[in-house]
Amino acid sequence: MSEPSSVPLTSARRVPRQTWHERHKSSLDPGERAADVMRNGMGSWRFVFAFVGFMAVWALVNSLTRGWDPYPFILLNLFLSMLAGLQGAILLIAAKRQDAIAADLAQHDYDTNVAAKKDVEVLLEINATQLEILRTLQDDLRVRIEALERRQP
Repeated sequence: MSEPSSVPLTSARRVPRQTWHERHKSSLDPGERAADVMRNGMGSWRFVFAFVGFMAVWALVNSLTRGWDPYPFILLNLFLSMLAGLQGAILLIAAKRQDAIAADLAQHDYDTNVAAKKDVEVLLEINATQLEILRTLQDDLRVRIEALERRQP
């Protein structure tokens, strides 16, 4: 039979601590994740250039071939209006989430500052106690040195 391990079972099965960001990301619902993905996509230069390219191709094809959406591009305007409405809603959702994240981070910073202040106060109290002990020892040593000097002829 093997000898029992000296490591307690609780420390052997310790779960790694999650950072605030990991906990926050895991708490998001699918809609919030989708809003973040779309916000990150629509807020990029790649999207802007792709969108401008798409509109240029649409206008070029429909102008040269008399395609499905002739010159005033009514269908393109309809799509752009729908896209603008959808983008507005998605960006508002993302902005609301960003405000919530900023508020959570501010609370986290405040809690950290309060804990740090308590730690500093404890350290200052310990320091003051140590200084008092040193002063007492110094005074005691001074008294003993003076007593020794008085004994010497």
